[in-house]
Amino acid sequence: MSGQHNHYERRIIRRHRIRKRVSGSGERPRLSVFRSSRHIYAQIVDDARGVTLVCASSKETPGAGSGKTAASTAVGRLLAERARGKGIVRVCFDRGGYLYHGRVKALADGARAGGLEF
Repeated sequence: MSGQHNHYERRIIRRHRIRKRVSGSGERPRLSVFRSSRHIYAQIVDDARGVTLVCASSKETPGAGSGKTAASTAVGRLLAERARGKGIVRVCFDRGGYLYHGRVKALADGARAGGLEF
């Protein structure tokens, strides 16, 4: 390795560093975030069993046309609503190597407003 990485490689390195510490269990699954240039995706994963319990994305939210940050908040609320329907209240947050601001923070705030604890 040359020691120089592009922004994608830097995010992958940060993501692996975070995943060493953050793991979802049956009683407290992991809320994982992926952010593309156009959409944002979130899923709640039980790492012990290796299954996705709940998922949501900005492709399916009705408020997605009003801006990316507002769409992220709507995704967080939708995810929290679906999670509460399955009996999930507590999660651990995995920001996926992204900085905790902007759309990632808006998704987390929307999930908290929807009733999730982390």
